[in-house]
Amino acid sequence: MSNQVATVRTDWTRAEVEEIYSRGLLDLVNAAAHIHREFHDPTEIQMCQLISIKTGGCPEDCSYCSQSVHNESPVMVEPLMPLDEVLAVARRAKRNGVTRLCMGAAWREAKDNAQFERVLDMVRGVNDIGLEVCATLGMITPKQAERLAEAGLYAYNHNLDTSEEFYSEVITTRTYQDRLDTIEAVRTTDLTVCCGGIIGMGEGDSDRIGLLHRLATLDPHPESVPINVLAKYEGSKLESADEVDATETVRMVAVARILMPESVVRLSAGRDKMSESDQAMCFLAGANSIFSSERNMMLTSVSECADHATDKAMLASLGLRARD
Repeated sequence: MSNQVATVRTDWTRAEVEEIYSRGLLDLVNAAAHIHREFHDPTEIQMCQLISIKTGGCPEDCSYCSQSVHNESPVMVEPLMPLDEVLAVARRAKRNGVTRLCMGAAWREAKDNAQFERVLDMVRGVNDIGLEVCATLGMITPKQAERLAEAGLYAYNHNLDTSEEFYSEVITTRTYQDRLDTIEAVRTTDLTVCCGGIIGMGEGDSDRIGLLHRLATLDPHPESVPINVLAKYEGSKLESADEVDATETVRMVAVARILMPESVVRLSAGRDKMSESDQAMCFLAGANSIFSSERNMMLTSVSECADHATDKAMLASLGLRARD
């Protein structure tokens, strides 16, 4: 497999995805690396930072999320952050080489109220600082997506999480179609789509193949595809889930790269458990973005996230550089 798959397609069959996913890991990584180099600068990694602008108290029952009211976790409910605090974080992030700030609110859906107006002010402010602004606010309508775009939002994140078949094992308060509808609402605007999934929730290979197939047949592909590994915590429904070997993450990254050549593949939650060499394999396989932090915490979990200095040192040791 080489040049014949190095095209952007949205008509992948399930059988084709399964065949690619089932390849030997080194052969798979080699194929993905060639495609990555055709579509991207392989030495460039975008550094992103997550900020929870409204933490905890979410009514959804997502089994993986420490911010759900249905799960026991040490995450405390906090109100919407003040604008000046968000902008201060954005300025520090930019000084540390971050070029994309992702703002998340623990909501089931965005409401047309004073809090949404405050989020629009945050988007305007972060955009003025010179960062790409991404938001994840739950379900949104086309009109809300339009208003976010007008305020300067660059991307909207709404993950599919897993396959449609396995979805109800993880979440019951929202349907798979709800997620697809939100992505469709975003696509009515000029916003880019950030959409990926999570592995390690008890799903099988067929579910991972199903997730990748669904993402790769969205037309157009998501411009951003985060690959997350479950962060387990005591008291959650998934606290006894099997650990995910780093090679499984590498496989997901490589297949995503082959199926969606132009997309930015983001190495996301779970990276704290990966060694530098594990992460290097992911970069070789096509990951070209990481989430870095000053709080050492990912958005929906209590999982640690490497700090800016550690990440910059790692990139330097691998001969990589942060995107300007």
